[in-house]
Amino acid sequence: MKALIIISILGVIAMMAEVLRYKKLLVPIIVAGLFIALATVVMDWNTDIRYFNDMAYFNNYALAFTGAIIFITLLWMLLGQEYFKDTHTKGEHAALILFCLAGAIAMISFSDLTLFFIGLEILSISLYVLAASNKNDLRSNEAGLKYFLMGAFATGFLLFGIALIYGATATFNLQGIQAALAKGAISPLMVKTGVLLILVGLLFKVSAAPFHFWAPDVYEGAPTLVTMFMATVVKTAAFAAFYRLFSTCFISLADTWIPVVAVLSAITMLLGNIMAVFQSSFKRMLAYSSIAHAGYMMMAIAAMNEVSAGSIFLYAIAYSIGSLGAFACLHAMSSNGDESISGLNGLGNRQPKVAIFLSLIMFSLAGIPPVAGFFAKYYLFYGALMGGYTWLVLIAVLSSLIGVYYYFRVIFALFKTSPVSPEELPKLLPKHYILLVLSAIISLGIGLSPAWLQSLIS
Repeated sequence: MKALIIISILGVIAMMAEVLRYKKLLVPIIVAGLFIALATVVMDWNTDIRYFNDMAYFNNYALAFTGAIIFITLLWMLLGQEYFKDTHTKGEHAALILFCLAGAIAMISFSDLTLFFIGLEILSISLYVLAASNKNDLRSNEAGLKYFLMGAFATGFLLFGIALIYGATATFNLQGIQAALAKGAISPLMVKTGVLLILVGLLFKVSAAPFHFWAPDVYEGAPTLVTMFMATVVKTAAFAAFYRLFSTCFISLADTWIPVVAVLSAITMLLGNIMAVFQSSFKRMLAYSSIAHAGYMMMAIAAMNEVSAGSIFLYAIAYSIGSLGAFACLHAMSSNGDESISGLNGLGNRQPKVAIFLSLIMFSLAGIPPVAGFFAKYYLFYGALMGGYTWLVLIAVLSSLIGVYYYFRVIFALFKTSPVSPEELPKLLPKHYILLVLSAIISLGIGLSPAWLQSLIS
């Protein structure tokens, strides 16, 4: 809870930067505040405290995901501080990022559907503005409008579902809903309809098929740094909320929603990976890759057993860390105005260290040992097999093989013998290089010892 309060205060401080004239100190203040928030997460470990009349519940599950997204945001700040370089919008952009992070923490720690909806709206509204924040770019304007319109419809489904659940159980509290559903003396049709409507809203937020259509265009049109934030922090928070909600109060209705999640998981994996194969743009390829990774994480929700929480946690971190490194390289490419995979041709010949680290990241995203992505997929597949979803694991393996193809396209481009001219190669600044190296090292470190991370919330 302390972390949520600290980050909310940081958002207010960012809003006041223009009035009180401390814009030059804003980034150091934000970084220091994030470190303090991360320290409070560590200090609160094993406390299991409920706040605000049981609206928020900070157990180890919430603390682990909160710590993860704060740590990811700190890594994002290595590049993200450039997003605040415009003195006219510095305070506003910083405040939006921080409020988005606060909304994500509220989504992770909710114990009441009211707080869940508030957190979701704080996160979503901030993202709508961030996606369209490059006012001089028509693609950014289109991305913000498309995200807003699609998000509004998804929010309508979600809110209607919550209203039906409240009408049937007379409570927004997760434990109260669980107790009411266990009694069984309620309208089954109303409850099942409410659960499915909530599922639709959440599937949109995690960009799962068939509610994924917004993701490629929004990811491509939004500023690269905003896309990086969406693909890491936002997706991690969305899956943490998804699992918490359905594992807590809707587990008694598993026969209603688990088959839907399992089928959509298979469709999402296949569709995301197949569409990524045909992309020439590195950024759009990462967008479809993000859709595919959402499908993998949905396997753990479909399995819904004792390893599911830890599997989602490990996979979300492995994917987020890998994405940070990939987007660091993409951000360097965008300075040349070339975001195509062919723009990497021959980079390994001139900058072999960059090529090696980026290759490690591609290995992780593809699920190749010994990096983090392989073991993250292993735990997901193991949990699905425990749940009796052998057919889903077979589809996931096939999807992973398709994913290897387009990730290796990037690696082959790096070491291509017919490079582009030196002027056309991406120019990696020290900040790009640092984030790329950190992402590769962390991915390798998690791969060498994945069990401790997975066991934090198992």
